[in-house]
Amino acid sequence: MTLKEFDDSYREKYPVVCGCDEAGRGPLAGDVFAAAVIFDKNTVIEGINDSKKLTEKKREKLFDEIVEKALDFSIQTATVEEIEEINILNSAMLAMKRAVESMETKPDICLIDGNKVPELDCDAQAVIKGDGKSQAVAAASILAKVARDRYMLEMAEKYPQYQFEKHKGYGTKLHYEMLDKYGASEIHRQSFLKKYYAKRSEQP
Repeated sequence: MTLKEFDDSYREKYPVVCGCDEAGRGPLAGDVFAAAVIFDKNTVIEGINDSKKLTEKKREKLFDEIVEKALDFSIQTATVEEIEEINILNSAMLAMKRAVESMETKPDICLIDGNKVPELDCDAQAVIKGDGKSQAVAAASILAKVARDRYMLEMAEKYPQYQFEKHKGYGTKLHYEMLDKYGASEIHRQSFLKKYYAKRSEQP
């Protein structure tokens, strides 16, 4: 079954199918992003897949095509402050809810990547590995990932010492070395650094 055929299987009951995914649940720094995408029933985008399986160049190219061909789309965030207040899972759900509800088009069903769905005022279906099954979910994963990467490049200019352009905020060796050297910034997720701080305090 192709990714479009997967979406078509829902269209028999739900004419307007929306795909939704998030990006940036794992990093130590920065907002979490989510995107929602609706295509009309005739749209097929070649080469679309789970954003993690695509090169950065391919994602950038597909981003423009998705934005151009989508019937409707939205990219939204939940902030570092919200992540600290309500935790990362709830923040990812909040960003997805914002993405779906800020579109002008109201979906009949939302296909949500993963095993949990946000509270929406339409039907919602969790789809495990949805970004490799549904064209709309795959498109949402690309929009969220590219938008977040672009945001982290902006953060790299604002906080050059952390070299965010190289690791996008993920917990790489380089990122931890920069944290050792400079401490945390205001866009670091303090709750994500607790283990790192505990480990560091144990060192002689």
